[in-house]
Amino acid sequence: MFTSREYRYTSCGAATNREPCFFGEEDYSTYLHWLGEALKETSCSLHSYALMTNHVHLFLTPKNAATVPRLFVGTALRAVHQPRVPAYGHIVGPRYKSSLIQAETYLLTCMRYIELNPVRAAMVDDPAHSRWTSYRANALGQFSPLLSPHPVYLALGATDSARRVAYRTP
Repeated sequence: MFTSREYRYTSCGAATNREPCFFGEEDYSTYLHWLGEALKETSCSLHSYALMTNHVHLFLTPKNAATVPRLFVGTALRAVHQPRVPAYGHIVGPRYKSSLIQAETYLLTCMRYIELNPVRAAMVDDPAHSRWTSYRANALGQFSPLLSPHPVYLALGATDSARRVAYRTP
């Protein structure tokens, strides 16, 4: 069970004026690198993510709720966007939002929602084809150094294989 002091957030940061955040493969990779650094600096645990062309979804548990915006404003998105297009100003602008997820039963639904975003946006026809989400790690077992499995995810099965099957079939 979780205590009231444990925070789980789903956050979305988007580029100003709906401009692209990512212009190519290198940008996505660079973002993930800086996201990893920001996760360490802010002591946040990342459970799922999706990098879209003009926004980012993260599902995380911070040790301190005040650190959540720093993942967007302070480090990660700037690393990709500002060197290329400095005239756009703040990358997240008014389109940043963060929501507290309190119900344990909703946690897996949020994780899946985030990872299926590229399918809903018609970027891919199968979530396994999206290179820039956590779906391959959570559903297929591909290692990701960024992710920390949440206890609710771990409770899906006694083995990694059982968890992945249960995760894929809600």
